[in-house]
Amino acid sequence: MAPRLAGTADPVDPTDPGVRRAVLGVLLPGFTGTQPPSWVLDAARDGLAGVVLFAHNTPDVATAAGLTTRLHEASPGLLVAVDEEGGDVSRLEAGSGSSLPGAAALGLVDDERLTHEAGAALGRLLAAVGVDLDLAPVLDVDVPGNPVIGVRAFGDVPERVARHGLAFARGLHRGGAGTCAKHFPGHGGTTTDSHLELPVVTASLDALRRRDLLPFVEAFAPDADGRAGVDALMTAHVVVPDLGPGPASLEPATVRLARDLGFDGPVITDALDMGAVSDGAHVGEAAVRAVEAGADLLCLGTTAGRDDEGLFRDAVGALADAVAAGRIGVQRLQDSAARTAAAVATIRARRRRAGAETGPEAARAALRELGEVGRRAAVAAVRPLGVGLEPLSAAPEVVDLRLRLDHAAGRRSEQVQHAVARRWPDAVVHPPLDDERFAGLLAAWREETPGLRRPLVVVTREPVPGTPEGDRLTAILACRGEVHVVHTGTPAAHHLVDPVLRSRPGAGVVLACGTGRANAEAAVDLLARGTGGPAQSPPTPG
Repeated sequence: MAPRLAGTADPVDPTDPGVRRAVLGVLLPGFTGTQPPSWVLDAARDGLAGVVLFAHNTPDVATAAGLTTRLHEASPGLLVAVDEEGGDVSRLEAGSGSSLPGAAALGLVDDERLTHEAGAALGRLLAAVGVDLDLAPVLDVDVPGNPVIGVRAFGDVPERVARHGLAFARGLHRGGAGTCAKHFPGHGGTTTDSHLELPVVTASLDALRRRDLLPFVEAFAPDADGRAGVDALMTAHVVVPDLGPGPASLEPATVRLARDLGFDGPVITDALDMGAVSDGAHVGEAAVRAVEAGADLLCLGTTAGRDDEGLFRDAVGALADAVAAGRIGVQRLQDSAARTAAAVATIRARRRRAGAETGPEAARAALRELGEVGRRAAVAAVRPLGVGLEPLSAAPEVVDLRLRLDHAAGRRSEQVQHAVARRWPDAVVHPPLDDERFAGLLAAWREETPGLRRPLVVVTREPVPGTPEGDRLTAILACRGEVHVVHTGTPAAHHLVDPVLRSRPGAGVVLACGTGRANAEAAVDLLARGTGGPAQSPPTPG
């Protein structure tokens, strides 16, 4: 017999409409396409908390605005969220590359007013396309070598991350968008990508308080209106032994810690289809454990190449069964739904105060404004390092040395290659090369007459000595003369390429701070004109 609800005499029926509504009230699924499928619209009318949009949903801002309009017509209170960090992680500009240079670039410039302005311009775009909640800012404190955070962070110094994270969040608010700090309690100090497997943070909780938690504590502090600096909080799929043996996103101590630190808004899980917590096709048990741990909203993850409706139904079925089994109470789910509804009301009121307009024309205008702010930020951030940078003597060849795919960004961006091709239509842009083709390219270069060679541009992210990317860079430098490196990794990692090139005439490094379109265009502009004098000094890490 089904168990009884606390305080009632009736057994819990997992097929009851009230149970279904309570379960739907904690779910944030994704879906395929630029129009909401019938199962999403039906769920929205039945109490679905919200949806998360990905790049395949938003090929352009006009299409995105039309999509959110349909979703909100089905359910005015529906929360529409998107991962729009700027820089390497963009959904609204995935095809063209982001107009913003990203967090690492803003942190390097270290101008809080510029960071705030960038957030405000992005907030206006999000409001114009009808997005309620931006799953940003990233408040992780980066550690060089992190495979998933890197240039998505504002730096590797907690105080700087805190200042710029809060400036960006308040800018988003000013533009009319909601904010979600991530990835609590900190994903910066990991060496494993949680999209693929479960990372372990070896630091103690005391160490986390001194480093990783500082930006979150600052973001939780009330603003002038008495509200937290962010509207929501995303938990990380990382093991923190002091919080429990499982992923922090599934451990009750994680949400308790956030509440103890003063955050009372909705807690969202990172995507439950990630390899750290599920097999990607079945997320039901992870969804139940996340609710048991105190999460209010369950992000089910991207649906690209997957059965989106099947993923959703797997989560709904597991949660309903958990209610029937007594693992989760209906009131517990309703409390989460109320917390989310309060956040949505706050976000919508802020949007009205900002005077934000929604629709295709407003979105196009906001996108133009974002481009202007992004160009200024990129020009301030992107810089030459090491030796003085001579302008390219001719249309170059371009070789991309990056070998690891960027799962957070969705693909390995080729914005540098596109920017080179726009500047020099007769440039030679090599496709991604496996080991055999790379060896063939080296052999062909050795047969060339040196005086007839084009200058060479190589794109790097993690050219660590002894790694495949580092070995490729070393091999190229052994057989080529004029080499320019566009380094798309973190500012703190410039030392990996700078010393190698210091004594090479005609060679240089451009620190791009990421692979967004704004970064790439600023980097290629430097390649074209050179520095005209000594290069800037390498930045202080952080």
